[in-house]
Amino acid sequence: MFTLVHTDPRFYLLDKHPGVSFHREDGEAGLVDAARAQLGDAAVWPVHRLDRITSGLILLARSAEVARELGEALAGREVEKYYLALSERKPQKKQGLIRGDMLKGRGGAWRLLPSLEQPAVTQFFSYSLRPGLRLFLLRPRTGRTHQLRVAMKSQSAPILGDVLYGGEAADRGYLHAYALRFTLGEEAFAFVCPPSIGQAFQLPELALLLGGELAAPWQLPWPALPGKG
Repeated sequence: MFTLVHTDPRFYLLDKHPGVSFHREDGEAGLVDAARAQLGDAAVWPVHRLDRITSGLILLARSAEVARELGEALAGREVEKYYLALSERKPQKKQGLIRGDMLKGRGGAWRLLPSLEQPAVTQFFSYSLRPGLRLFLLRPRTGRTHQLRVAMKSQSAPILGDVLYGGEAADRGYLHAYALRFTLGEEAFAFVCPPSIGQAFQLPELALLLGGELAAPWQLPWPALPGKG
């Protein structure tokens, strides 16, 4: 269900495998249950979550106090999160900002609206890997349900394997929580975790980008947020 990436006295950092539910579903253990069992630590507290299709970095606190501190940092947008996604379709624009309110529709899917009352906000860059396959580096600045999946669909580039939002069927949903950067107490942390599961995530063109230009995604010249120049 997961690979242990880092252990700290205050938290665990996991690489969640795709297809794993965060919480218990239909009597099957979820990620949190599995972590408690495999790590031999009943005092594990969820801080944030990932969709079932999404793999990658996820934090689990080792006390209620740390869970509260990290939760407040997330709510205050002080935790930087970066994701990778693949699509077989060209986006409406190659980089920029995606903003809009989100409305839940039928079948569990959401859609992006043109209104901006409480908008979901996502910054992104995209890169051509091969003809017919494009990599997206996504930075969500809000934390809405299905935000990145909806953002990709809004750019006419649904995520490969994300059939709920119109993506082509594949061996997995190609969305991966790639990097995290945050401060806990007075200690700064930065983690990067390349995807390890999925045929299309094993392409040498992707490995070259992740080992070079995208090795430290927080250093990129991210598109400006509204009102911030």
